[in-house]
Amino acid sequence: MLAWLNKKLLPSFSKQQLDIAKAKKWQLAIIGWRAYVTLNALS
Repeated sequence: MLAWLNKKLLPSFSKQQLDIAKAKKWQLAIIGWRAYVTLNALS
């Protein structure tokens, strides 16, 4: 459920071709949150 909400509500930075080195702190926080949720959904 949480992974589905993330997919629908949070922006996809890979589609926007965001450069991680130039990302703002809030963008890095969203990337980290999505990675955390994905890893926990797989285990």
